[in-house]
Amino acid sequence: MGILTPLAKVTYCLPLLLWTKGGAGAVCPASDTRRSPSPKWILSFYRTVQSAGEWQICSYSINLKFIQGHRMYNSQLRTLVCVADCGSFTRAAEKLFISPNAVMKQINALEDRLGLVLLERSSRGVRLTGAGRSIYEDAQRLFDFSREAVARARRLAASGKPAFRVGASLLNPCTIFMDLWREIGDAFPQYAVHIVPFEDARGGILAEIGALGDKFDFLTGACDSGAWLSRCNFYRLGSYRLCCAVPKGHRLARKKKLRLEDLYGECLMMGARGDSFSVDRVRDALERQPQIGIEDTSRFYDIDVFNACPPNRILLSLECWKDVHPSLASIPVDWDFSVPYGLLYPLEPGTHVRRFLTVLERRRSGKKAGK
Repeated sequence: MGILTPLAKVTYCLPLLLWTKGGAGAVCPASDTRRSPSPKWILSFYRTVQSAGEWQICSYSINLKFIQGHRMYNSQLRTLVCVADCGSFTRAAEKLFISPNAVMKQINALEDRLGLVLLERSSRGVRLTGAGRSIYEDAQRLFDFSREAVARARRLAASGKPAFRVGASLLNPCTIFMDLWREIGDAFPQYAVHIVPFEDARGGILAEIGALGDKFDFLTGACDSGAWLSRCNFYRLGSYRLCCAVPKGHRLARKKKLRLEDLYGECLMMGARGDSFSVDRVRDALERQPQIGIEDTSRFYDIDVFNACPPNRILLSLECWKDVHPSLASIPVDWDFSVPYGLLYPLEPGTHVRRFLTVLERRRSGKKAGK
C-alpha cells in the first residue's frame, strides 16, 4: 500500500473504519467492493495507515450524516475492553446496562470472528490472553482515533475552526470554564469556545455526562458523585461550601448564618445516602443530632428538587446555587462541609482536551510557585 496524503487518508480510509453494528458494509481497498470487514482486518489496516503519519482531518472530506448514524468500531470491541477493565462478565454487564448473557455472546462472537481466544475464564473472573491484550491495546487506539475524527470533523463543519465544546445548564453554568479561558486562552489562538446547552434533569444527567467526548469536551460544576465519576474524569479546581436553602417565609430565612442548633426541630432534605461522599458526611453528622430530621430527596439535583421544597422544610444546597430559585434563601452554615468543583472531561480525552489540561496545570503550578 502506498503512502496516502493527509486528505486521501481521510476520504479513502475513514469509511474503512465504519464497521457498523447493523451490518452495513465498508469499502475495502483490496477489492473496492462493499462488504463488512472483520475486526482483525480493520485493526491491521489501522496500524498500516497509522504508520504513515499524523492524521489531518478536513471538514470537506467527511460525510457527517453518514458518520453520525454509524459506529466507527464494532460494539464487540467496546464490550471486550469493558470486560477486561471490570474483570468479570457480570460487572461489565452492569456497566453496559445489558445482561451478562448478552456480554458473553458478544465476546464469543468476537472470538469466533477473529479466530482467537481473547479471555481466560475462571471461577475468579476473566483476564486477557496475550492475543486479547494485543487486541485490547489496538482497540483503545482505534477508539481514540474514531472519537477524534468525528469530534474534529464536527468542530470544523460547525465553525470552520476547531473549538472546545463546553456544556452549560442552570445548575452547571460554564462560568468556571470561561474564567479559565480568560487565563489560558492565549495558548489556543486557533480555537474557539462553543457553549452547548443541556438540561440538569435528574433522569437524563447521566446520559449527558456519558456524552462527554461526543457532545461536549468539558462540563463544569460541583462533583463528587460516584455515578458521575464512573462516567468521566474530573480535574479539581476548588470546592463549594454546602449551605441551606431556606424558604423565604421560614423562621430562619432572615439569618445571616446558621448554627447547628438553629436546625433543631427542623427537617433537612438531602440526597439519598450512597452516592456523594460529601453529602454522606453531612448525614453522618446530623444523624448524631436526633433533634434534626432528615428526608431523602433525589441524589441528582435539578430545578424540580428546588421547586419541591415545601415551606416547612430546608434543602441542603451549595453556595454556587444561591440564585437558582427565587423563593429560597441560601444561608451559610457554621460547619466544615464542602463539595469539590472543577472540570468534567471524557474518560478517553482527545488530544486537544489533554493539551488544555496540560497548559492549565502548568499555569496553575507556575502561580503556586510564584507565591
